[in-house]
Amino acid sequence: MSGYDDRDGKIWMDGQLVDWRDANVHILTHALHYASSVFEGERLYDGKIFLSRKHSERLLKSGEMMDMPIPYTVDQIEAAKQAVVEANGLTNAYVRVVAWRGAGEDMGVSSARNPVRMAVAAWAWGDYYGDAKMKGAKLDIAKWKRPSPETIPTAAKAAGLYMICTMSKHAAEAKGCSDALFMDYRGYVAEATGANVFFVKDGEVHTPLPDAILNGLTRQTVIGMLNDRGIAVHERHIMPEELEGFEQCWLTGSAAEVTPVGQIGDYTFEVGALTREISEAYEALVRA
Repeated sequence: MSGYDDRDGKIWMDGQLVDWRDANVHILTHALHYASSVFEGERLYDGKIFLSRKHSERLLKSGEMMDMPIPYTVDQIEAAKQAVVEANGLTNAYVRVVAWRGAGEDMGVSSARNPVRMAVAAWAWGDYYGDAKMKGAKLDIAKWKRPSPETIPTAAKAAGLYMICTMSKHAAEAKGCSDALFMDYRGYVAEATGANVFFVKDGEVHTPLPDAILNGLTRQTVIGMLNDRGIAVHERHIMPEELEGFEQCWLTGSAAEVTPVGQIGDYTFEVGALTREISEAYEALVRA
């Protein structure tokens, strides 16, 4: 397969559709040097983006938290996504919206005089974790910790927050794993590199409190599904040693969808009935 910079199709940039290979930025783009960038990852199912407006709303909030006001409304972002999907003839795809500080008068830490730009791309993409939906993903335990909200805006979906995710995923893949689980700055179980995590014990569900991690839209959707089924959900601080007592585990995210986990470090989990039920119900929901 060719690289992501060498494909046919159209990408929306700053208000217009351009040829895929022409969707470029200058080398002195501020975001490249200082991570002044926020983004959204979304899934298109049968011609409809799941929770599309919520993603667009979160993009604008991320921009606000990064002191980087994005010069588009939710409706304009929605129109841009639809234009990309139609221009590329897609019905099932991954949609990436990214906004960043471009090149301009500033080329230091400060970038207030540089324009905030936005682009939308979409492409066909299968399961994020390959065949893990059948047998369960295998996770490493990251050596890095998710940072404190006092050090960085952890509620923003910002590029800089993913630096340790990339490093941790590389380390995990080198060990034959597909992802890594983070602890947070206090030592509590936090999340995977791009997905939230859920555990099952005695028919009840436990998931980390999102007070230092992104409260994912898929996470919120799955909690709603569990509540509708009358299943107790405990959003709380989870200690690493508790992993030994959990029976099932799954990850949630727009890319990950609902993916069972079979192993985290030395701890193993069954791909049990509740995990499969929620995974199948989520698949039905996004295509409803």
